[in-house]
Amino acid sequence: MTTTDDDPTTLNHREKHVTGATIWLTGLPSAGKTTIAYELAGRLRGEGHRVEVLDGDEIREFLSAGLGFSREDRHTNVQRIGFVAELLASNGVHVLVPVIAPYADSREAVRKRHGAEGTPYVEVHVATPVEVCSVRDVKGLYAKQAAGEISGLTGVDDPYEEPESPDLRIESHTQTVQESAASLYALLSERGLA
Repeated sequence: MTTTDDDPTTLNHREKHVTGATIWLTGLPSAGKTTIAYELAGRLRGEGHRVEVLDGDEIREFLSAGLGFSREDRHTNVQRIGFVAELLASNGVHVLVPVIAPYADSREAVRKRHGAEGTPYVEVHVATPVEVCSVRDVKGLYAKQAAGEISGLTGVDDPYEEPESPDLRIESHTQTVQESAASLYALLSERGLA
């Protein structure tokens, strides 16, 4: 019996060889995480990879609606995102996660979940100084915090625990978005993930 490219057994066999991965970009608000993620997503899609970007704002609106910004709620939010990311990545999707994830123990729990499932996980620290982030202030958060309109801004009046040994550290304030995405792409290629 011969099989064709349209045969389900051939398709399933082929899909098993597709390697997905979770690429988590952590950093302060306005560090450049989302911009870099979308730049990399475009490149990966252009090469035929299946890619999803799990944007933190969209996740908060649809998956984590009702959660606040206490340490417990932030941890729950990160674990939900980590679960979805691992599920997608284990099915051959490159999942880019530009989410602050301010606490080291929350990020480590996500890494362990991926490790337990044998799913590749890459932690990237977009290490933009708070001074640069506050000038960029993409969402106006730093201005609102300075004006006393909001509190609990990560890296200003709420903790941000920098990764001690991320897989990659990007200093987005010293290079272009394209260069930042290229350095991440190079790491993925080196690990056989791109």
